Amino acid sequence: MYLTHLQCPRCDTTYDADRPQNLCSCGSPLLARYDLDAVRQAVTPETFAGRAADLWRYRELLPVADDAHVTTFGEGWTPMLPAPRYGESIGLPNLLIKDEGLIPTGSFKARGAAVGVSRARELGIKHVAMPTNGNAGAAWATYAARAGMRATIAMPLGAPTITRRECVAAGAELHLIDGLIGDAGRHVGRLIASSSGSLGGEIFDVSTLKEPYRLEGKKTMGYEIVEQLGWQVPDVILYPTGGGVGLIGIHKALHEMRTLGWIGDALPRLVAVQSTGCAPIVRAFGAGADRAEPWADAWTVAFGINVPAPLGDQLILDALRDTGGTAIAVDDESILADLHEFGAREGLLLCPEGAACLTAAQRLRAGGWIRPDERVVVLNTGAGLKYPETVDVDGLPVVPR
Repeated sequence: MYLTHLQCPRCDTTYDADRPQNLCSCGSPLLARYDLDAVRQAVTPETFAGRAADLWRYRELLPVADDAHVTTFGEGWTPMLPAPRYGESIGLPNLLIKDEGLIPTGSFKARGAAVGVSRARELGIKHVAMPTNGNAGAAWATYAARAGMRATIAMPLGAPTITRRECVAAGAELHLIDGLIGDAGRHVGRLIASSSGSLGGEIFDVSTLKEPYRLEGKKTMGYEIVEQLGWQVPDVILYPTGGGVGLIGIHKALHEMRTLGWIGDALPRLVAVQSTGCAPIVRAFGAGADRAEPWADAWTVAFGINVPAPLGDQLILDALRDTGGTAIAVDDESILADLHEFGAREGLLLCPEGAACLTAAQRLRAGGWIRPDERVVVLNTGAGLKYPETVDVDGLPVVPR
């Protein structure tokens, strides 16, 4: 394993990677660091072509030492689909959709769960707990079950109902919370504080960015995008941003690949896409702030990005500015309209979070921020089938027998 230590990006404090760690003492998330000089000697981009089509093909850049602890359902290597008809209609003929809906558990959250659970298992953790807007909890419950670990999941009542069923089916202890993800997080904090009592042993907090290895799974989206483009970077990557772990992870992957010499100096411009009903990153980016203030009365049909106070706000904003990117908020009505339009033109039912990126791409093209000749990648972060309420079939005529 080439993992060397954990590092705080805010105060530069380092931590031992061979013991369970949560946040830095300064309150920042920790990032996994690798001996990239040794990785460069061990593998080249050509090495990966002969490996299995899953995220573990990048194992030198992942934090699990012993393959015996790898917990997998074959996640990763999702397709990057051209969308020529829809792309032409919005002035982006080189539009590509990275479809994470085809991953186990139906969302990109399986990447973080696979690597996070595998590393937790290797570090001897037996019981994990987390708040979730739905898909992350379903993924962590599923992978924890496969690893023989306990999982406690706290989920807002407004989350997609299929995700609570997934948690229960995987044997997780599910707590439904009348509130938002922040309320679920506070509930998890209370459970962890009392975990030496009746809950039966210590519980490890795997909330978003409160452990460093979920991000390592998410960063493989960045490696895949570049490898699938022949080790070339696209011009723009649009990412639906709630907690922002995927965007931070892609940014981390790009810097690792640049240090390794696998890509050039130019990086794709990263775009954080939010809803007008919950846009703390957009507001902070526009104000030139380093941190985002919590968003009041948050609500959006794209429930996965309904995160009023993301812990990784500083890392998200840094990634946008480092790549010359931007942040944009789109309204729910446009999200649903573009979801339907894309399905009619391309035959793929997106999740509302992915559809939000289409709306953003259209508006950025119309405003000239994206040029018509640029190669643009949109992350569809989940299967549209997990959000059946986005397609209204009430009122359709019934044909008599």
